[in-house]
Amino acid sequence: MESHFKYNPINVTQSPGKTSALRGLRNKAALLTSAFMLVVATAAPQAAFAEADLGKVPAGQYAVDPTHAYIQFQYNHLGLSNPVLTFDEFSIDMNLDTANPTNTTVAVEIQSGSVQTGSDIWYDHLTGEKWLDVAGNPAITFTSTSISGSGSQFQMTGDLTIKGETKPVTLDVTINAAMNHPMNKKPVVGISATGQIKRSDWGLGANAPFVSDEVKLLIEAEMFAS
Repeated sequence: MESHFKYNPINVTQSPGKTSALRGLRNKAALLTSAFMLVVATAAPQAAFAEADLGKVPAGQYAVDPTHAYIQFQYNHLGLSNPVLTFDEFSIDMNLDTANPTNTTVAVEIQSGSVQTGSDIWYDHLTGEKWLDVAGNPAITFTSTSISGSGSQFQMTGDLTIKGETKPVTLDVTINAAMNHPMNKKPVVGISATGQIKRSDWGLGANAPFVSDEVKLLIEAEMFAS
Protein backbone atom coordinates (compact mmCIF):
# COMPACT_ATOMS: atom_id res chain seq x y z
CA MET A 1 0.00 0.00 0.00
CA GLU A 2 1.32 3.39 -0.98
CA SER A 3 1.73 5.80 1.88
CA HIS A 4 -0.19 9.10 1.77
CA PHE A 5 2.59 10.79 3.71
CA LYS A 6 5.74 11.87 1.93
CA TYR A 7 8.90 13.44 3.28
CA ASN A 8 9.64 16.76 1.54
CA PRO A 9 13.10 18.09 2.37
CA ILE A 10 13.34 21.81 2.95
CA ASN A 11 16.44 23.72 2.00
CA VAL A 12 17.35 26.47 4.40
CA THR A 13 19.90 29.01 3.27
CA GLN A 14 21.70 30.87 6.03
CA SER A 15 23.99 33.83 5.84
CA PRO A 16 27.66 33.27 6.75
CA GLY A 17 27.20 35.40 9.88
CA LYS A 18 24.29 33.34 11.18
CA THR A 19 26.07 30.09 10.35
CA SER A 20 29.13 31.20 12.31
CA ALA A 21 27.00 32.21 15.30
CA LEU A 22 25.15 28.88 15.31
CA ARG A 23 28.44 26.99 15.05
CA GLY A 24 29.72 28.92 18.09
CA LEU A 25 26.62 28.06 20.13
CA ARG A 26 26.94 24.40 19.18
CA ASN A 27 30.60 24.38 20.24
CA LYS A 28 29.74 25.95 23.61
CA ALA A 29 26.96 23.42 24.15
CA ALA A 30 29.31 20.58 23.30
CA LEU A 31 31.92 21.88 25.76
CA LEU A 32 29.33 22.19 28.55
CA THR A 33 28.03 18.69 27.86
CA SER A 34 31.56 17.26 27.94
CA ALA A 35 32.32 19.05 31.20
CA PHE A 36 29.11 17.74 32.78
CA MET A 37 29.82 14.17 31.70
CA LEU A 38 33.36 14.43 33.08
CA VAL A 39 32.03 15.56 36.47
CA VAL A 40 29.49 12.72 36.54
CA ALA A 41 32.06 10.12 35.49
CA THR A 42 34.49 11.34 38.14
CA ALA A 43 31.99 11.71 40.99
CA ALA A 44 29.92 8.55 40.50
CA PRO A 45 32.61 6.01 41.49
CA GLN A 46 33.38 8.02 44.64
CA ALA A 47 29.73 7.97 45.69
CA ALA A 48 29.36 4.29 44.89
CA PHE A 49 32.39 3.19 46.90
CA ALA A 50 32.33 5.72 49.76
CA GLU A 51 32.57 3.97 53.12
CA ALA A 52 30.46 4.96 56.12
CA ASP A 53 32.48 6.35 59.02
CA LEU A 54 31.17 4.73 62.20
CA GLY A 55 33.50 7.01 64.14
CA LYS A 56 30.90 9.77 63.58
CA VAL A 57 28.42 8.09 65.94
CA PRO A 58 28.71 6.69 69.47
CA ALA A 59 28.77 3.02 70.36
CA GLY A 60 25.83 1.54 72.24
CA GLN A 61 22.18 0.74 71.80
CA TYR A 62 20.29 1.69 68.64
CA ALA A 63 16.62 1.15 67.79
CA VAL A 64 14.88 1.23 64.43
CA ASP A 65 13.06 4.32 63.17
CA PRO A 66 9.69 2.75 62.23
CA THR A 67 8.98 5.51 59.70
CA HIS A 68 12.12 4.69 57.70
CA ALA A 69 12.45 0.91 57.81
CA TYR A 70 11.27 -1.93 55.59
CA ILE A 71 11.38 -5.72 55.90
CA GLN A 72 10.29 -7.46 52.69
CA PHE A 73 10.45 -10.84 51.03
CA GLN A 74 10.23 -11.81 47.37
CA TYR A 75 9.44 -15.07 45.58
CA ASN A 76 8.63 -16.27 42.07
CA HIS A 77 5.04 -17.22 41.24
CA LEU A 78 4.72 -19.77 38.44
CA GLY A 79 7.44 -17.99 36.49
CA LEU A 80 4.91 -15.23 35.82
CA SER A 81 5.80 -12.63 38.44
CA ASN A 82 8.06 -11.87 41.39
CA PRO A 83 5.79 -10.55 44.16
CA VAL A 84 7.27 -8.47 46.97
CA LEU A 85 5.46 -8.64 50.31
CA THR A 86 6.25 -6.53 53.34
CA PHE A 87 5.79 -6.57 57.12
CA ASP A 88 4.45 -3.41 58.75
CA GLU A 89 5.14 -4.13 62.42
CA PHE A 90 8.59 -5.07 63.71
CA SER A 91 11.40 -4.03 66.00
CA ILE A 92 15.14 -3.99 65.32
CA ASP A 93 17.57 -3.47 68.18
CA MET A 94 21.32 -3.12 67.67
CA ASN A 95 24.19 -2.94 70.14
CA LEU A 96 26.76 -1.18 67.99
CA ASP A 97 30.49 -1.55 68.57
CA THR A 98 32.02 1.27 66.56
CA ALA A 99 35.61 0.28 67.36
CA ASN A 100 35.09 -3.30 66.19
CA PRO A 101 31.81 -3.61 64.23
CA THR A 102 32.13 -7.41 64.09
CA ASN A 103 31.26 -7.41 67.81
CA THR A 104 27.94 -5.72 67.08
CA THR A 105 24.77 -7.66 67.87
CA VAL A 106 21.33 -7.37 66.27
CA ALA A 107 17.91 -8.66 67.31
CA VAL A 108 14.77 -8.50 65.14
CA GLU A 109 11.17 -9.35 66.02
CA ILE A 110 8.47 -9.27 63.33
CA GLN A 111 4.75 -9.49 63.98
CA SER A 112 3.86 -12.11 61.39
CA GLY A 113 0.24 -10.96 61.24
CA SER A 114 1.38 -7.56 59.92
CA VAL A 115 2.27 -8.97 56.50
CA GLN A 116 0.85 -6.91 53.64
CA THR A 117 -0.33 -9.11 50.77
CA GLY A 118 -2.52 -6.79 48.67
CA SER A 119 -5.42 -9.24 48.88
CA ASP A 120 -7.71 -10.35 51.71
CA ILE A 121 -7.89 -13.86 50.25
CA TRP A 122 -4.08 -14.14 50.04
CA TYR A 123 -3.71 -12.64 53.53
CA ASP A 124 -6.05 -15.23 55.07
CA HIS A 125 -4.22 -17.97 53.19
CA LEU A 126 -0.70 -16.84 54.14
CA THR A 127 -1.44 -16.18 57.81
CA GLY A 128 -3.39 -19.42 58.23
CA GLU A 129 -2.21 -22.63 59.87
CA LYS A 130 -0.73 -24.07 56.66
CA TRP A 131 1.71 -21.19 56.26
CA LEU A 132 2.74 -18.64 58.90
CA ASP A 133 0.17 -19.83 61.47
CA VAL A 134 -0.15 -16.39 63.02
CA ALA A 135 -2.53 -17.64 65.73
CA GLY A 136 0.01 -20.16 67.04
CA ASN A 137 3.21 -18.30 66.08
CA PRO A 138 2.61 -14.55 66.21
CA ALA A 139 6.28 -13.57 65.87
CA ILE A 140 9.20 -14.21 63.52
CA THR A 141 12.57 -13.57 65.17
CA PHE A 142 16.19 -13.18 64.15
CA THR A 143 19.14 -13.04 66.54
CA SER A 144 22.65 -12.46 65.22
CA THR A 145 25.35 -14.94 66.25
CA SER A 146 28.39 -13.67 64.31
CA ILE A 147 29.49 -10.86 62.02
CA SER A 148 32.44 -10.71 59.65
CA GLY A 149 33.70 -8.09 57.22
CA SER A 150 35.17 -4.61 57.27
CA GLY A 151 34.63 -1.07 56.08
CA SER A 152 30.98 -0.81 55.06
CA GLN A 153 30.48 -4.41 53.90
CA PHE A 154 29.64 -7.21 56.35
CA GLN A 155 28.15 -10.69 56.51
CA MET A 156 25.86 -11.27 59.47
CA THR A 157 24.85 -14.79 60.47
CA GLY A 158 22.06 -15.43 62.91
CA ASP A 159 19.21 -17.68 63.98
CA LEU A 160 15.93 -17.14 62.12
CA THR A 161 12.83 -18.59 63.77
CA ILE A 162 9.66 -19.03 61.71
CA LYS A 163 6.68 -21.04 62.90
CA GLY A 164 8.71 -22.50 65.78
CA GLU A 165 11.54 -23.72 63.53
CA THR A 166 15.01 -22.16 63.96
CA LYS A 167 17.65 -22.24 61.22
CA PRO A 168 20.84 -20.23 60.55
CA VAL A 169 20.73 -17.48 57.94
CA THR A 170 23.48 -15.24 56.57
CA LEU A 171 22.74 -11.72 55.37
CA ASP A 172 24.90 -9.39 53.30
CA VAL A 173 24.90 -6.08 55.15
CA THR A 174 25.93 -2.63 53.94
CA ILE A 175 26.41 0.31 56.29
CA ASN A 176 25.13 3.14 54.10
CA ALA A 177 25.94 6.05 56.36
CA ALA A 178 26.59 7.05 59.96
CA MET A 179 26.00 10.63 61.07
CA ASN A 180 24.14 13.04 63.27
CA HIS A 181 20.73 13.26 61.62
CA PRO A 182 20.46 16.60 59.79
CA MET A 183 16.94 17.21 61.16
CA ASN A 184 16.79 15.96 64.73
CA LYS A 185 20.59 15.97 65.30
CA LYS A 186 20.52 12.48 66.86
CA PRO A 187 23.11 9.80 65.97
CA VAL A 188 21.76 7.57 63.20
CA VAL A 189 23.07 4.63 61.15
CA GLY A 190 21.57 3.55 57.82
CA ILE A 191 21.67 -0.15 56.94
CA SER A 192 20.74 -2.28 53.92
CA ALA A 193 20.69 -6.08 54.11
CA THR A 194 19.84 -8.86 51.68
CA GLY A 195 19.74 -12.64 51.87
CA GLN A 196 18.06 -15.75 50.52
CA ILE A 197 16.45 -18.71 52.24
CA LYS A 198 14.63 -21.87 51.24
CA ARG A 199 11.20 -21.75 52.82
CA SER A 200 11.06 -25.54 52.90
CA ASP A 201 13.77 -25.45 55.61
CA TRP A 202 11.10 -24.01 57.91
CA GLY A 203 8.42 -26.51 56.87
CA LEU A 204 6.84 -24.09 54.41
CA GLY A 205 7.62 -25.88 51.15
CA ALA A 206 4.08 -26.38 49.86
CA ASN A 207 3.54 -25.79 46.11
CA ALA A 208 7.26 -25.75 45.30
CA PRO A 209 8.67 -25.55 42.70
CA PHE A 210 5.65 -23.90 41.06
CA VAL A 211 5.99 -21.20 43.69
CA SER A 212 9.72 -20.84 44.25
CA ASP A 213 11.27 -22.49 47.28
CA GLU A 214 13.88 -19.72 47.23
CA VAL A 215 12.77 -16.54 48.97
CA LYS A 216 14.78 -13.30 48.86
CA LEU A 217 14.99 -11.15 51.98
CA LEU A 218 15.23 -7.36 51.66
CA ILE A 219 15.84 -5.09 54.65
CA GLU A 220 16.29 -1.32 54.84
CA ALA A 221 16.62 0.34 58.24
CA GLU A 222 17.57 3.66 59.77
CA MET A 223 18.72 3.10 63.36
CA PHE A 224 18.74 5.87 65.99
CA ALA A 225 20.85 5.86 69.14
CA SER A 226 18.60 4.96 72.09
